[in-house]
Amino acid sequence: MSTVPAFKRLPRAVREQQMLDAAVKVFSRRGFHAASMDEIAEDAGISKPMVYAYLGTKEELFVACLHREGTRMMQAIAGAAAPDLPADERLWRGLRAFFGFVGAHRDGWAVLYRQARGEQPFAGELAAMRARLVEVVAGMLDHALRAEGREITAVDLEVVAYALVGATESLADWLADHPDADPEKTATRMMNVAWLGAAQLLHGVTWRPPTD
Repeated sequence: MSTVPAFKRLPRAVREQQMLDAAVKVFSRRGFHAASMDEIAEDAGISKPMVYAYLGTKEELFVACLHREGTRMMQAIAGAAAPDLPADERLWRGLRAFFGFVGAHRDGWAVLYRQARGEQPFAGELAAMRARLVEVVAGMLDHALRAEGREITAVDLEVVAYALVGATESLADWLADHPDADPEKTATRMMNVAWLGAAQLLHGVTWRPPTD
């Protein structure tokens, strides 16, 4: 009798998602270098040659995981924050969608922001993704400022956007490590930190260092 396992025929797109699901879990647990294609194939319930045939080398598979998880995250944020909403509600909905994504895809978050960060060329993929997120936040702030009849320099706007994204990422790391934490409550906490400062900015209130 043949010892070759029989695999149920599925549409290519469905099979690829199964492989990516398995790869995200394995990369999250093991990291890029320690993860093996054998383990990914086993978790996906397919043969290792099929993984190579569909998604290429381990490096190409990792990049595919980054693209899928990053796209999911950006789509969740963009779909939540309608442009006609008040500025505070846009930011709140964006934060809620972001933390909701992290809470529902902790393995995906680990691959995106932990495993990829220190590995080349993956760090470049992450940097590009982060730059797009900063652009989204900066656009939301700029829209809110203009609605208030105010403007700030492009540099100040970019700095505030980077600060908000950085703080949000740090809190997302905390959420990923606390499975019992509520993503919506986490978003509310971040909103209180972010918006109270942003609201002051919208009204032209700034802090300046004391003079000696």
